[in-house]
Amino acid sequence: MRADQQGFRILASSNQVRTVNLALQGGGAHGAFTWGVLDRLLDEENLAFEGLSATSAGAMNAAAFAYGLAVDGREGARTALAGYWKRVSDAARLGPLQPTPFDRMLADHKLAWSPIFSVIGFVTRVLSPYQFNPTNYNPLRNVVEQSIDFEVLRRTDCPVKLFLSATNVRTGKVKVFAGKEITADAVMASACLPNMFHAVEIDGEAYWDGGYMGNPAIFPLIYGCDSADVVIVHINPLYREEVPRSAEDILNRINEISFNSSLMREMRAISFVTRLVTQKRVVDDGLKHVLIHSIADDAFMGALAPTSKYNADWDFLIFLRDQGRKCAGEWLAQNFAKLGVESSVDAEKVYL
Repeated sequence: MRADQQGFRILASSNQVRTVNLALQGGGAHGAFTWGVLDRLLDEENLAFEGLSATSAGAMNAAAFAYGLAVDGREGARTALAGYWKRVSDAARLGPLQPTPFDRMLADHKLAWSPIFSVIGFVTRVLSPYQFNPTNYNPLRNVVEQSIDFEVLRRTDCPVKLFLSATNVRTGKVKVFAGKEITADAVMASACLPNMFHAVEIDGEAYWDGGYMGNPAIFPLIYGCDSADVVIVHINPLYREEVPRSAEDILNRINEISFNSSLMREMRAISFVTRLVTQKRVVDDGLKHVLIHSIADDAFMGALAPTSKYNADWDFLIFLRDQGRKCAGEWLAQNFAKLGVESSVDAEKVYL
C-alpha cells in the first residue's frame, strides 16, 4: 500500500504487474491534462505500458513519454514530458501568435477574456493558412524536434509501441504511423489543424489532424498489442448538460462531437465483438476480449473556455497538469484492481 502526493491510497491485491495500453486524445493546450495523467501513472511501479495510440497533442505526449522511457525509464519519461510542455510555454511566450503576459485562470476555471484569442478565431474562419501563414510557420515543430530524438523511437528496443494517427486529406482515411514511420513529420501531421497550418506532406501524401478519423484510434492497440486493457485518456467532453447558444460555443461543441465521433464508432464495434466473445457466439480464438477503461473529467474540461486550447501560459499548463494528476489518482484508487480482470467503464452506457 502506498500514498501519492494527493493523499489517495492505492491498494493492490498482489504485487502482480498490470500491463496496459494507453489511448490519448488531442486537444491543444488541454493536452497538459494528459501530461498530468501520465505523470501520475508513472508513479505506480506495478503498472507497465505496452502500447500508446495517440492523436494531435496526445501524439506529442505519447512521443515524449516513449522517448523518456527509452532513455531513462520512468524518471526519463517524467522529465521528457515536463521538458516538452515547458518548451511549448516558452515558444508561445516568445512567439508572434500570442502576447505576454497571458490572462490568468479565474477562480471558476473559466479563461479570462483575451482579445488575441478572438482575433485568432476570426482570422482562421475567414482566411486559410495558405493566406495568413504563407511560410507555414509552426513553432511546435522546433519544440518537438528539441524535445524528442526520433531515432530512439524507431529502434527495435523501444520499450513501448507507438501508433500515431493522422487523416489523409485526399482519401479521408486514417493513417497510423508506427515503427520506422515515427518521425517529427508524423507527429506534426497528427497535430495539423487545417485552419491553422498547411497540410503535412509525407511520401507524397497530405495529412491533417488525426482527430477527424481517430481520436484516438483503438484498433492498433487491439491488433498490435498483447494486453487486453485499453485506458482512454479523454480531453474532449463526451457529454454537456447545456445546449450551446453562442456562436463560439456552438462551434466548439461541433468540434467536440466531430473529434469524438471516430472513437464512438470504434467503441460500438468493440462492444459488439465483446458481447459475441462473452456469450461464446464465436469460435475464432483470434478475437480478443478487450477491457475498456476511461480517465476523464468532463465537468472540469467542459468548464474551460474553448479558446483556452490556445493558451500555453505556464501557470495554466501546470493547473491542467495538476488536475490530470488528481483525476488519475482517483481513477487508480477506484480501478487499479480491475486491470486485467474487467472493464472499469460501461462502454455501452458511455459510448453508445
